[in-house]
Amino acid sequence: MDSPYNCILLAGLSLYFEDGHDDLDDFGFDDYGSECDGIRITAFLDAGQDNLTPLGRLEKYAFSENVFNRQIVARGLLDVLREFSDNENDFISVMETVARMSEDGEPTVRAELMEQVPNIAMFLHESRPNFPAAFSRYLVPIVVRYLTDPNNQVRKTSQAALLVLLEQGLISKADMETKVCPVLLDLTEPSSDDDYKIEAVSMMCKVVTMLSKDTVEHLLLPRFCDLCSDARLFQVRKVCAANFGEFCSIVGQEATEKLLMPKFFDLCSDSLWGIRKACAECFMMVSNSTSPEVRRAKLSPLFISLISDQSRWVRQAAFQSLGRFISTFANPCSTGLHFRGDGALLEVPRCTLDSDCSLNSLNCSEISVCHAGRTIAHTPPNQDGRATPSPEHVSTADAEEVHSFDDNYTSVPREMRGGFTRTFSNSNASPTTTNNARNTKDTEQTDENFNSFNYWRSPLPDISGELEMLNSEESEEIQKVLDCLQPHIDDPDVQAQVQVLSAALKAAQLDSPDDDGPEDDGLTEPEPEEQLGFSNTFRPLHPVSFLNHQTLQSLARLQNVIPQQLLDQYLSMTDPARAQTVDTEIAKHCAFSLPGVALTLGRQNWHCLKDTYETLATDVQWKVRRTLAFSIHELAVILGDQLTAADLVPIFNGFLKDLDEVRIGVLKHLYDFLKLLHADKRREYLYQLQEFMVTDNSRNWRFRYELAEQLILIIELYSHYDVYDYLRQIALTLCSDKVSEVRWISYKLVVEILQKLYACGADDLGLNFINELTVRFCHCPKWVGRQAFAFICQAIVEEDCMPMEQFGQHLLPSLLSLSSDPVANVRVLVAKALRQSVMEKAYFKEPGCAFSDELEETVMALQSDKDRDVRFFASLDPNKSLMDTAPLI
Repeated sequence: MDSPYNCILLAGLSLYFEDGHDDLDDFGFDDYGSECDGIRITAFLDAGQDNLTPLGRLEKYAFSENVFNRQIVARGLLDVLREFSDNENDFISVMETVARMSEDGEPTVRAELMEQVPNIAMFLHESRPNFPAAFSRYLVPIVVRYLTDPNNQVRKTSQAALLVLLEQGLISKADMETKVCPVLLDLTEPSSDDDYKIEAVSMMCKVVTMLSKDTVEHLLLPRFCDLCSDARLFQVRKVCAANFGEFCSIVGQEATEKLLMPKFFDLCSDSLWGIRKACAECFMMVSNSTSPEVRRAKLSPLFISLISDQSRWVRQAAFQSLGRFISTFANPCSTGLHFRGDGALLEVPRCTLDSDCSLNSLNCSEISVCHAGRTIAHTPPNQDGRATPSPEHVSTADAEEVHSFDDNYTSVPREMRGGFTRTFSNSNASPTTTNNARNTKDTEQTDENFNSFNYWRSPLPDISGELEMLNSEESEEIQKVLDCLQPHIDDPDVQAQVQVLSAALKAAQLDSPDDDGPEDDGLTEPEPEEQLGFSNTFRPLHPVSFLNHQTLQSLARLQNVIPQQLLDQYLSMTDPARAQTVDTEIAKHCAFSLPGVALTLGRQNWHCLKDTYETLATDVQWKVRRTLAFSIHELAVILGDQLTAADLVPIFNGFLKDLDEVRIGVLKHLYDFLKLLHADKRREYLYQLQEFMVTDNSRNWRFRYELAEQLILIIELYSHYDVYDYLRQIALTLCSDKVSEVRWISYKLVVEILQKLYACGADDLGLNFINELTVRFCHCPKWVGRQAFAFICQAIVEEDCMPMEQFGQHLLPSLLSLSSDPVANVRVLVAKALRQSVMEKAYFKEPGCAFSDELEETVMALQSDKDRDVRFFASLDPNKSLMDTAPLI
């Protein structure tokens, strides 16, 4: 209210008065200077020349012909209510005046009044016992009416006011259901004005998060479903798409799957890319509101259609949401981890997994076909010309027809029978070298089995050698994965994965050509496949044999936690081609969501992500490496100590030698990472902690500050010998830093080290450290060093780092000697340490204490010090709130 703008307005107030009596004196501003200091908006209520009562004067200016007068009254309504809040009748009169003012024909007056409504509501809530009735009677109708005001500024102001009132919980449920929601529903009718409708839809989506489930489900959900299908206004559909997740999270799983999912499918295939992009952005929230079955069978194919959308912006949004969507498949029952409310990742007791949530139930048939037949059928173009596949046309590992197999017959998906079975020849039969008996048999069946295509085609080459090599490579690939898992065989999850891959290896070996088997003399009975109509030259191969070389390379990606297509798309985010066709920062998004994906897959499926993680860790963009560095400690919790030591420690070591922008990521969580390592591996980093003292930019003092903070935590991870040999010197160096903030935190580090030494019974090392502190700080030629000694002594006493008897012998004499220091800032901290900490210890209060007399004499001398601050702290009662002396250091 005291802004220069208001001062100018008030200074020229007389120019706006048309009535001769409406001068500045009458308005009540005659006692204030030109700078407007202390001006009250309610000054017009003061007695003037018109002999009107305050209420009469309020009435006069509230309905003055001068617009500026009415604006001033509207702006000062809160103060007006404070003036009349003591008298109930006057209060009612003011509220009725407010109600009449709300009908002012000038939009600026109505906007000024609406801006004050949230403040008035809060005042009434705090000071009026009958707040709900008064608010509901006088103010809520104004807010609701202004939602349909013809002036855009007034409508925007009322919308903002309504949100504030909802956030503060000032509008009752009854008012929302009977007054606000009906207006929103009227404004979103098909016949409503376009501008009003768009605004009302946006408002509806904002208020839904502040309403109860029942209110949303019964009043707003049906209309929201209709608006999602608004064919005339794309802006309405876009608002619905952007806020779809909020509605799902409010109404819950049943309503989401029954009513909202069909609308979401329609929005995901909308002709406008902006709407599809909005759907991709809210996909995680929608997924969280569905059952695992719907998430896997319906949402996953739908997301694949978005991630392969024709629009680059849609693909970009989809890839950015991919990791978050994958994280919705996480099951704490199987991962043994969960996120606490504050975001910390914690281990939970492993619960008994039933058949529905088991993540280790892969069998040979699932392995053999989980990569095969994952194709997207062609669909007609949509209205905008794009060929986005519909969900029913997308085939995933979960929708594939999977058949078990035995030694006599191998069953494969139907789509494979017509394609793959005519791709490879039987390795034991050559189409160009058949014996007479087989030729005779074929001749006899020519009329019955003749096929013009088979008759006229060129002879197929013999690829038995290639198949043998393929099977050999396949077995080698599986064996590599098994070898990688062997060091972690103690983990139950790893054991389950080894069983699965062992079964796959056995199946691959059984399918390899048998060199020692009997030769085909052409006199054997036809294979069962021949009886089913297959040519005698061809037989369906074992499902594992359908895996080509690329699939063999992808064998390590096998898992059954999430649909395989989602994982494949996620792993492709490190492909350089994606940066060109989707998003230049796609690798950063991949790195950001990797811990969530790893948590979802579980440590038993880490082999699926290992190569991707190593690729990201060596990315040329430092932002990608920085993202990984900030989350490597969380990934270590997910993987456990064995996988961390094998796969993360080398990457962690690389980050330690990276740019400062990357190193700060591992430094901020250094303690969190080191505590997960075995003691022998953890001890190796003692030699590298000193390297954090060296930075690319010496002015980067926050780096050293963070190091000191982490060292305070790290102390508990090492023995007192290691702390003394390695951390002590770093701490002393940080205590001499040029930046006071670094020194301040480093003094606390020194105290923690001393406490560690005495807690472990290493009194001799503690005494050596004390002597070093005394020489370095108490006898420091710079006053900041001597001041630091006083602060350290006080912290030692307050933290009980050592027996007070030893403190009196080894530290107190040096501290007392600083009471006569020539620098007042040093004496201030000495006075504070002695008066507030040392003299409050029971040891120094005992009658027979050898140091009590000297302590009292020193404090008395400080109480008569020439410096005012020294006298203050030497005389301050320790029980009173203490003044912060940090700025003095």
